[in-house]
Amino acid sequence: MHAATSLYRRHRFPAGIISHTVWLYFRFALSFRDVEEIMAVRGLTLTYETVRYWCLKFGQTFANGLRRSRPRPGERVAHG
Repeated sequence: MHAATSLYRRHRFPAGIISHTVWLYFRFALSFRDVEEIMAVRGLTLTYETVRYWCLKFGQTFANGLRRSRPRPGERVAHG
């Protein structure tokens, strides 16, 4: 958790909110303004520019994490 903590240091919002916002943008291919509206419905006031900045800053790290968690083509998934 130390790496994640240092990655989000000095930001106004907690790491969970930032990562959820970035996830919304990339997972559902929404616009920055759409994500801004979704977060406003949830009671968080932030601008689309903030969403854009977070996606630029944390997007690659987020994508790398998703790639690591996905099974590679041809890998068998163990069923318990």
